[in-house]
Amino acid sequence: MIELPLVNIQTFFQTLWTTSLPLLIAAICGGVVGLERERSRRPAGLRTHVLVCVGSALLMQVSLSMYYMVRADGGTTGDPGRIAAQVVSGIGFLGAGTIMREGANIRGLTTAASLWVVAGIGLAVGSNLYIESLVSTAIVVLTLKTLSEVEHRWISKGGLHTLTVHVTDSPGRLGMLATVCGRWGANIRSVSMKNGPIPGTVEISFFIRMSGRNPDTAGLIGDLMATEGVVSVTEEE
Repeated sequence: MIELPLVNIQTFFQTLWTTSLPLLIAAICGGVVGLERERSRRPAGLRTHVLVCVGSALLMQVSLSMYYMVRADGGTTGDPGRIAAQVVSGIGFLGAGTIMREGANIRGLTTAASLWVVAGIGLAVGSNLYIESLVSTAIVVLTLKTLSEVEHRWISKGGLHTLTVHVTDSPGRLGMLATVCGRWGANIRSVSMKNGPIPGTVEISFFIRMSGRNPDTAGLIGDLMATEGVVSVTEEE
C-alpha cells in the first residue's frame, strides 16, 4: 500500500486555498455589482462583471508571482504593476462597448464606469487587499442603487419623467406615441419595450424631458390615453 506524504497533501490544499480565495472573493464582488446592473437591464450584467473582476484578480496574482520569481532568481528589474497597468488601460475597450449613442443622448456611461471600478476591485483582491475590496464593492453598490433614486427624485423636478404605456401590439404604435410626445414638447431621452401583462399588448416605457412651456405631464397623459390602441398610461414616481 502506497502512503502519500501527509505534509505534501496539507501543503497542496493550503496552496489551493490561498490561491483560490482571491478568485472567489473577486467573483463575489463582481457578482454583487453585476447583479445590480443586470436588474437594471444594462448591456454589461452579472456575467460580464464577474469575468472582469476574476480576470483582473488572476492577472494581478500572475503579476505578483512573476515579480517574486524574478526576485528569487536574484533579479532586480521586476515590476509587479506592469500587468496591472495593462488591465486598467485595456478595460477601456470593454467599457466603450457598453456606451451607446441615441440621437443627442449617450447611455451606458455608468455601466462603463462600473466595469472600470470592478477591474480595480479585482486588482485589489489579487493583491490580497480584501478589506479595501469589500468596502469598495459596498460603496459601488450603494452608489448605483441609492444615488440613482436620489438622482431620479431630484431630476424629476427639473422636467424628467418616466411614462409607462400599455398599447395593443400592432405596427406603427410606437411612432404614434412618439408623435404625441413631440406635439407636447416632450424630448424622448430613451425608450424600452417588453411584452405587456395582457396577451397581445406591449409595455413601452418613455423617459422624457418636458419643455419649459409644458412642465406638467397631465395633458400629455390625457392625449396618450386618447390615442388609438392605448390601454393605460402611468407615470412612475
